[in-house]
Amino acid sequence: VQLVESGGGLVQPGGSLRLSCSASGFPFRIAIMSWYRQAPGKERESVAVVNSAGSNTYILDSVKGRFTMSRDNDKNTVHLQMSSLKPEDTAVYTCRAQYFIDYARSVWGQGTQVTVSS
Repeated sequence: VQLVESGGGLVQPGGSLRLSCSASGFPFRIAIMSWYRQAPGKERESVAVVNSAGSNTYILDSVKGRFTMSRDNDKNTVHLQMSSLKPEDTAVYTCRAQYFIDYARSVWGQGTQVTVSS
């Protein structure tokens, strides 16, 4: 059971990044997928959530209009497209899967660093 994020890095303010999260070892199609972020000295917050079918998403108000989340159930992958990035978007971004088989289960990735700086 594994989630592997990629796509983080250093970007200038106003720039864009696309994060990817590749899943394996569990039934991806039934999982609710989320992106979280945690900045230094701050609590972790939920940035985006997509339902199992990909038909409904939640986006944190502070990134609405700049971030979009999508999933590809054929490739067991979710993406977080981030544009118009601001220094306050700097954080470790982590992918999470939640699904139910006999009991509620949760899987976390290792996280990827996003730094927005000139």
